[in-house]
Amino acid sequence: MIRTRLTELLGIEYPIIQGGLAYLARAELCAAVSRAGGLGQVTAATLGDPEALRQEIRRVRALTDRPFAVNFAMGHRPLEGHIDVALEEGVRIVTITGGNPEPYMRHIDQRVPGVRKLILVAGVRTAQKAESLGADAVIAVGFDGGGHLGREDIGTFALIPRIVEAVKIPVVASGGIVDGRGLAAALALGAEGIEMGTRFVAVAESPAHPAYKQRLLEAEPTDTVIVERSVGRPARVLRTAGAQRILDAEAAGATLEQLLPLISGQRNEKAAVGGDLEEGFVYAGQGVGLIRDVPTVAELMSRIVQEARETARRLHRVLGD
Repeated sequence: MIRTRLTELLGIEYPIIQGGLAYLARAELCAAVSRAGGLGQVTAATLGDPEALRQEIRRVRALTDRPFAVNFAMGHRPLEGHIDVALEEGVRIVTITGGNPEPYMRHIDQRVPGVRKLILVAGVRTAQKAESLGADAVIAVGFDGGGHLGREDIGTFALIPRIVEAVKIPVVASGGIVDGRGLAAALALGAEGIEMGTRFVAVAESPAHPAYKQRLLEAEPTDTVIVERSVGRPARVLRTAGAQRILDAEAAGATLEQLLPLISGQRNEKAAVGGDLEEGFVYAGQGVGLIRDVPTVAELMSRIVQEARETARRLHRVLGD
């Protein structure tokens, strides 16, 4: 085990959380991460109606008895019904991403006190606000990350120490982290663990299309771009024909209404699950340049832990007692 405040809070062996990947954070991936000692997640917002989430939670439980979480990404649709189903099914760890988490946090606390709530933040003030609202931990995502980011262009390893200094609750580092060196570095900066999104796309249990996984293996950090900046919700994606159409539309002054057909969830699903990378778009962080294979989750987790320990031993040799 690697013991941190995060592992104690969540009852897991290793301080590694699988991101709430849109359309991809399904039962098999979630259960595989939890079985390997981390915290797997099921994403609620892209599952459809609340009953679909209920069935997904039950599928996870059929695959593992380890702790897991449900991710609620705000902005897609009202999710109170999904939250109620998760609580009915005994889920006691949730992550909330995007927007103001307060209504959902209050909704959860009114129904089942004691649920562990991890809130995604991208700056000091939002981290402090989450703590004041009763968050048990914050997941701090830097500009290196894939998917939707904060509006300030601050890299993960410049952001993490600032947030660690600003709050008392555990901080989880997210953005551009794909291996054990990143885990060791995050712990050295005061974080209590890491969240990885892009790295968990390129594993055997991920439902991502093989074309998406292959593109991650081939990509360099410079093969990612930021879209949706013009509408105030920047997101890092792989540079594809679909992504370029978004950038071109933004450069031409497109309104949100005009952009919606290009940035819809259907476009993302078409590429991430369907493999049409020319028409759709897929998320990816700058850590893509370090992703070189598609292992099983168990292989990846074992490698990350071993590499983190080797990194710590090397630092001990360099720094001494």
